[in-house]
Amino acid sequence: MWKNPSEYFATATVKYFERHKGEVNSCALSPDCHLLLTCSDDSRIHLWEAKSGTLKQKVTGHTGPVKSCCFSPDGLLFASSSHDCTVRIWKVDTVECLHVLRDHSKSVETVCFSPDSRYLLSGGWDCTAILWEVQNGQKRKVYHGHRDAIQCGAFSLNGSYIATGSWDYTVRVWIAQNKGTDKILEGHKSNVSCVCFSISGMLASGSWDKTVCVWNPRNGSLIFLLKGHSGWVRNITFSRDGILLASTGNDKTARLWDCENGRCVKVLKGMMEVVHACAFSPDGTLFLTGAMGLSPSC
Repeated sequence: MWKNPSEYFATATVKYFERHKGEVNSCALSPDCHLLLTCSDDSRIHLWEAKSGTLKQKVTGHTGPVKSCCFSPDGLLFASSSHDCTVRIWKVDTVECLHVLRDHSKSVETVCFSPDSRYLLSGGWDCTAILWEVQNGQKRKVYHGHRDAIQCGAFSLNGSYIATGSWDYTVRVWIAQNKGTDKILEGHKSNVSCVCFSISGMLASGSWDKTVCVWNPRNGSLIFLLKGHSGWVRNITFSRDGILLASTGNDKTARLWDCENGRCVKVLKGMMEVVHACAFSPDGTLFLTGAMGLSPSC
């Protein structure tokens, strides 16, 4: 599918979704690629038809900037986190809010579902990550250890590990069902802004130090140190097959990296604003970015 990524992106068309009135902080495609989810500093979540670009629903409820959003892997739910210190879980079909989760004491910067859609992880400025049970909205576990704000979090695709990235310059890898930290990954020289796992089990982290680190989370070793961005790295994501890693940054570019050798295979330029968010579609045919002051393009 990604045998010649440079050739694909040279001929790709771009579609813009423009309705938000603030910075777009996060974006996500539903597992079936029919829906697009975006959230913004305007305190709103937008639900779109991905193919037509039609805005289906303006989702309101948060009382502060919405920092993160994601679909559950089964496609039935989506979640959002906000500067208002809450996490919300919503039904996709009715856009009904099922749970408002209130145990964070400061802004909640990140939210993500476990691969089986049973659990939700959130993390924020209170330096804690919380694991929630999706069905009843109950708190299952609190992860302590970071010395500064948690900016990002992710589950491994087999659900065994959780990774969190912090303004304390570290990535922590937790065994999902245990209380302690399995590994503390040190190497970044500034705040860690994003983390993600690949299908093969690699862990990537992006930082304000303008680099992306690719790790082996099982032994904590550094596989690649990816340099090229001239501004801090805002977001990263692996393609579904694990062949490509995408990164976006303050330098108004997106970069595509070959996970076999760590080589940058494409630099996507032409974005007029800082690129906050990025996502591959599950089938690998679309790449989505969201920018400051704009809704996403794909």
